[in-house]
Amino acid sequence: MGRAALLVLAALVAACTSTAKPATPQASSAQPSAHVFLIVMENHSAEQALQGPFVASLAATYGVANDYHAVAHPSVPNYLALSSGSTWGVADDGFHDLPRRDLGTELTTAGVSWRAYMEGLTGAGCTNSPLPYDPGHNPFLYYGGQCPANVVPLSAFDADLTGKTPRFSWITPDRCHDTHDCDVSAGDDWLRQEVGQITASQAWKSNGVLFITWDEDDRQDGDNQVLTLVIQSRAGHRASSRPYTHYSLLATIEDILGVKRLGESAQATPMTDLLPY
Repeated sequence: MGRAALLVLAALVAACTSTAKPATPQASSAQPSAHVFLIVMENHSAEQALQGPFVASLAATYGVANDYHAVAHPSVPNYLALSSGSTWGVADDGFHDLPRRDLGTELTTAGVSWRAYMEGLTGAGCTNSPLPYDPGHNPFLYYGGQCPANVVPLSAFDADLTGKTPRFSWITPDRCHDTHDCDVSAGDDWLRQEVGQITASQAWKSNGVLFITWDEDDRQDGDNQVLTLVIQSRAGHRASSRPYTHYSLLATIEDILGVKRLGESAQATPMTDLLPY
């Protein structure tokens, strides 16, 4: 075989080898999955909540929903609305054994990590832990009539925040720190510590978002308007005048975490004007 023929054959072999060789994987440019944190406070109107200096500073620095309303009285139906998209017709603060159609169950089914952190929860369990823990502020107890393993004491939060943080973290303060039984100043001081820890974490800094809402107002003016804050590192200060409810907040969380909307959240408007994505 002549030199010219050998060169042609070598070129063909090289071309075939190049075609068959797998492509080198490229580094993904996608943003990391967002972590969502939700803190639920108690029984104060937006005006009252903003009397806390720290809460006021958050509202001036991050996102604030100025026309946000709870959906019911008393507390329990609001917690159910936030976690399942329905009040289930509940109009009291008693215990009700409800079907497992809630955000926690949906996240578990979808393989999305989550935990609900309850301040004051002890080894006595979700039903029998003493005050200042309140089972009525723990909606995940209601679905199926018992707490899933995802419901843990708030004391577990620090290690999770610096380690393997769940995609969704629900945080319930005890009855003093949520301002149910104590002054606004007690809740403001507690939030200063907890929010500081969250916003110092890598989970929040890497595309995370913290929502803080109040379950209901104090029933003084009758319109059930409450404060809801959206704290995200890339958004800066934003103020929304759109009408929102607890169903809007649930819809927003479901959309971020990539699960279907439950109950009334399916028709709710998500709070996209307070988020950068």
